[in-house]
Amino acid sequence: HLVESGGGLVQSGGSLRLSCTAPESSLVSYALGWYRQAPGKQREGLACIGADGTTYVADSVKDRFTISRDNAASAWYFQMNSLKFEDSAVYYCAAGGIWCSAEVLPEDFWGRGIQVSVSA
Repeated sequence: HLVESGGGLVQSGGSLRLSCTAPESSLVSYALGWYRQAPGKQREGLACIGADGTTYVADSVKDRFTISRDNAASAWYFQMNSLKFEDSAVYYCAAGGIWCSAEVLPEDFWGRGIQVSVSA
């Protein structure tokens, strides 16, 4: 299973780094991704990083958010800078497949989600 950490409450303009780990698995061969879902809205795919390190980040956040991975630690990260009130949501990490793109995001394995709240 996947475990998210690093969420919480932050002021507008602040930063958070989300982490996702797979304590019982090696994810070296998988594409890894991040999603979010705000109340009353559909889940939104934000970013992914393939097994080869190729990344995709949605246009809506690409100037503020960065995805990275540490295969030795079986972990990946989502650095979120210049946070806005509208970034408040439950954030989910996911894994699956080998490659990923805007059209194909990893979705085979999921974390339970972690709350990110940005004060206005």
